[in-house]
Amino acid sequence: MASSIIHIAVAKEINKKLKRNERNIFIGTIAPDISKLMGENKVKSHFLGNEETNIPDLYKFLSKYKTYLYDDFVLGYYIHLFTDFLWFKYFITDFWDENCITKLDGTVVKCTKEMFKYYLYNDYTNLNIKLMDEYDLDLKMFYLDIPKFENIIEEIPMDKLDIIVNKAGNIIKNSKENKDMTFNIDNVKRFILFCVDTILGDLDSFKIYITKKA
Repeated sequence: MASSIIHIAVAKEINKKLKRNERNIFIGTIAPDISKLMGENKVKSHFLGNEETNIPDLYKFLSKYKTYLYDDFVLGYYIHLFTDFLWFKYFITDFWDENCITKLDGTVVKCTKEMFKYYLYNDYTNLNIKLMDEYDLDLKMFYLDIPKFENIIEEIPMDKLDIIVNKAGNIIKNSKENKDMTFNIDNVKRFILFCVDTILGDLDSFKIYITKKA
C-alpha cells in the first residue's frame, strides 16, 4: 500500500481545490490503516473483496457511504481507498511482476513478497523527508488532541483513532534518508499527480454528495 505520507500528500493536493478541513481529511486518509495496528487484516477496513487482493472495492464503499462524503473524515477515508486502488492497479505493477522487482538501476531481482516489502518500506523512510518538503506538509497536527468525529465509518474502531495518529507521528519523527532502492521522488510525484487528477475527476462526477452541509 502507499505510505501514510503519500496518502497525506494526495489529500493535501486534492484539498487545494476542495478547501475543506485539512486536518480532518488528513486523519481520515490515514484511518483505514488502523486495522494493521489492531492486528486485523485489511479486508473490512479497505473494502476488499477477499484476503487475496489488495485492491479496494470503491463501489462497495460508495454504495454505503457516498451520501456521507460531505464529512471531511469520510472524504479523507475515500481518498485513501482510491489512492490504494490506483497504487496496486496501475503503479506498483511497474516495479513488481512475477515475484521480481526492478530496482532503480534497472537490476531485476527475484524476491519473495516479504523481500519486496523490505524494499518498499526502506524506500518509504527515504521518501518521507523528501515528500514532506516537496509538498510543504505541516504535520504538527499529529501531536495535537484528536478532534471528535461523527461515528460514521463502521469498518474501523472510531474510538481508537489515536493509535493510527500516534503511529503516523512516530513515522514522521523517525524518518531518515537512506539510499533509494525502487522508487525515487519523481516516480512518486507522478503517481501523486495521477491520483489527484483521477480522484478529483471522480468526485466531480457526484459533486452534490461532497458539498458541505450547512
